[in-house]
Amino acid sequence: MRYLVTLQPELGSEPAVVTLDEGPGGALSAHVDGRKVEIDVAWIGPQASLLVDHHVVDVAASGTLPDLVLVGSGSRARVHVQTDRIGAAPPTVRRPAQTTTSCSPMPGRVIRVAVHAGDSVRKGQTLVVLEAMKMENEVLAAGDGSVLEVHVTVGTTVEANAKLVTVRGAAT
Repeated sequence: MRYLVTLQPELGSEPAVVTLDEGPGGALSAHVDGRKVEIDVAWIGPQASLLVDHHVVDVAASGTLPDLVLVGSGSRARVHVQTDRIGAAPPTVRRPAQTTTSCSPMPGRVIRVAVHAGDSVRKGQTLVVLEAMKMENEVLAAGDGSVLEVHVTVGTTVEANAKLVTVRGAAT
């Protein structure tokens, strides 16, 4: 499978071409911009432990494709991923506004609440930042809308799937 991966797209960076092929027994073969890269992946709950060219990198991802936030080795980066499988956008269908509640992807402690009730939010905007296993994890808005309710405050300890923020989406 071929991917175009752009790190920090807001900075205008160029995408890297990443090709992944699954071999016998699930082993991965990877090429980044034509250069062979040794890679092995082990999933540990919602996080991935990657062995890339003999270096271990533990990575947690939040958001939804094609726009993700990756946190690993003390760094955080926004990433835009395109694949060959993504075709033309589906036709636009007018839908009524829906309410969605963003929940905690893992147990952790709330270290920042970036929105308040009544705020307008855009898809991919940070709603809450959680600290889990000494890493910061951003919880992002799933779509455009307005904040109806913030269920947590800074310092709150939450379990996985705890309600964080409820957003009423814009009618589309």
